[in-house]
Amino acid sequence: MASFNKLKNVLMLAFDWILYGAGAADSCQVTVTQPRFQEADYSTRTVFLTCVFSASGCSSSPPQVLWFRFLTNKHEDLCTPGCTDHQKYKVHVLPENNISLQINNLTVDDNAVYICGIAFSDSSSPRSKQAGDGTVLTKTEKQHSNGKLILMIIASSLLFLYSTTVFTLFVVYKVGSKSDTFKYPFKKKISSGRKIFQAIAQELQKQRYTEHCQQPDDLEDDTVYQNR
Repeated sequence: MASFNKLKNVLMLAFDWILYGAGAADSCQVTVTQPRFQEADYSTRTVFLTCVFSASGCSSSPPQVLWFRFLTNKHEDLCTPGCTDHQKYKVHVLPENNISLQINNLTVDDNAVYICGIAFSDSSSPRSKQAGDGTVLTKTEKQHSNGKLILMIIASSLLFLYSTTVFTLFVVYKVGSKSDTFKYPFKKKISSGRKIFQAIAQELQKQRYTEHCQQPDDLEDDTVYQNR
């Protein structure tokens, strides 16, 4: 009986340990923190993106570190946990739960949102696998590129002004030509009207002259008639 009780106690302790282990795994909670923004100068060739995680109730085994990035219309798996391009990306696990992603040969094409993820694979808790809010990485372009852009804008503005001026002169020329076309028939009508008026005036003058010349003959006829 004593041996049975000892065996029972051992089994209960083992069962309690299993329950404790399961409870610890199920209560695993992870929190990941990332800086919101990180800007790199145009001359920067290598950049380090950092994230910090805290874990409570999780196992002592090291977690998996995952890195993703989101572009304008797609996302890419960078390190899950192995990196897809070992020359381009490298993950560093630092003390006090600090993680960093090293990006080499940095270009403006690397501008994206980078997300750090921490996962305790031996835990079934839904909070044992968490990701940060993401870090927006921005690499600035060279200054002379901005200068070229300004020159292009100035050149485009000058070209627009030149085109507008030429178009305005063309329209003014066309309108002037049409106005002359309308003026000439009007002048012709005026000249023809003047000719008709002059002809009428000349005819009236002839009639008056004829009447004036015939008036003495009529007077002479009246005098002769009276003498008779």
